[in-house]
Amino acid sequence: MKEDLEDSFSEDDDIELQELTFVADKGQEPLRIDKFLIDRVSNTSRNRIQNAAKSNCIIVNGSIVKSNYKVRPGDQILVYMTKPEQETSLRPEDIPLDIVFEDEQVLVINKPAGLVCHPGYGNKSGTLVNALLYHLENLPTRDQEDRPGIVHRLDKMTTGIMVVAKTELAMTHLARQFFNRTSQRFYYALIWGEPPVEEGIIEGHIGRSLKDRKIMTVFDDESFGKPAVTRYKIIEKFGYVTLVQCKLETGRTHQIRAHFKSIGHPLFGDITYGGDRILKGTTFAKYKQFVENCFKLLPRQALHAKTLGFEHPTTGKFLHFNSDLPSDMEMVLDKWRNYAVHQQMD
Repeated sequence: MKEDLEDSFSEDDDIELQELTFVADKGQEPLRIDKFLIDRVSNTSRNRIQNAAKSNCIIVNGSIVKSNYKVRPGDQILVYMTKPEQETSLRPEDIPLDIVFEDEQVLVINKPAGLVCHPGYGNKSGTLVNALLYHLENLPTRDQEDRPGIVHRLDKMTTGIMVVAKTELAMTHLARQFFNRTSQRFYYALIWGEPPVEEGIIEGHIGRSLKDRKIMTVFDDESFGKPAVTRYKIIEKFGYVTLVQCKLETGRTHQIRAHFKSIGHPLFGDITYGGDRILKGTTFAKYKQFVENCFKLLPRQALHAKTLGFEHPTTGKFLHFNSDLPSDMEMVLDKWRNYAVHQQMD
């Protein structure tokens, strides 16, 4: 169940990707591209190159290729690869945690905006992992030495409920539930516009954009990306924006954000996916000021992991946790409610 390059980063790991270019010689004999690259990329391994291929990060003459592609004379090759990690030692840090539930097996927290889940490029400290190492001992790692206890993740600026494994048993048990989709996850999101139906399904393969590798895109071609399914239900309408509940049937990086962007309804305030500008509404200066004030109150994507349900690793009891919307999101919703009421009165 190792994650490949395509799903191994959340938005704010601030990853650094090497962009490498090669041109095959005129006398190049047919050769698998992974073997071709192993001789040309320093400090790498064939496994790392194959992971890049699995993640659609090897492009030849403008088209994505797999690791068994045979390089031909004159081929123009573009490769995106993660820069080799520098060795770092994880350090405990006294970072407060909003603990919702804890026993010998699991820890459930309410993650605030701004907290990165685990160390990565640009985030070597101040993460949830650093906080966990301070509060807990002997966290399980499975095959992820830099992510002890981490079973699933939320983006840095996304808030809400997360579960952490405190034992190897819990790690394995919870990971299996997330993989088999037997856990329950519901998010609340404020989106621009109003979806065409009260309850709907968004489907589409999600993978890294070929133009900007830090964002995800929905591909029409099923040979790109990974299948992803998001179910949504409208909770409240405000005219120009809508509050929706989302249920994930898959767990792709930026899934909710990329899916709603793909159907023309980006999340309100989402800088990465274009929701940080006025997409619906009037051109009046008063309305523009109103929206800009909302952006100031909520300077991030309006996304909250509201509920989480899973089977306890040892008791077998199904646990269900719910969290209130954070204050910044509530304030913006109240402003839109008031705005919608005044619009109806005018």
